[in-house]
Amino acid sequence: MKKTRFITFSAIIAAVYAAMTLVVAPLSYGPIQIRLSESLTILAAFTPAAVPGLFFGCLIANLYTGNIIDIIFGSLTTLAAAVLTYKLRKRHWLAPLPPVVLNAVVVGYYLTLQYGGILPMNILTVGAGQFVACYILPIYFIINFDKIKRSGA
Repeated sequence: MKKTRFITFSAIIAAVYAAMTLVVAPLSYGPIQIRLSESLTILAAFTPAAVPGLFFGCLIANLYTGNIIDIIFGSLTTLAAAVLTYKLRKRHWLAPLPPVVLNAVVVGYYLTLQYGGILPMNILTVGAGQFVACYILPIYFIINFDKIKRSGA
């Protein structure tokens, strides 16, 4: 039963991550991006099932790019970030930091190779998008949870 629950949670997280990425595809890909689905990386602080779920969700979303570098390195970066988020689960404000830093550096680097531009600028833009997704969006929903619940959404 425990293994079934783990696999089910992982699959749901993977599906939601991929769907969120693809629904807002223009924002999710390219040299300047805000991947809203990255807000789900905080789930790794609550359940280890999020670690494979986030990896497979990112892998599925990245398959749509057809870009082998993004498929491999973007997905592995999300996996590493999810593992580190899980390890930092007792430090609430630090838990979302690994996806911000790792994606800023790794994705910023390979976006520079693919699209050109200035490496520090690409790191900054990817990092800013990650910061919004990993810190601002979750905080917004936590602060407004009661309001959202009362509205029936």
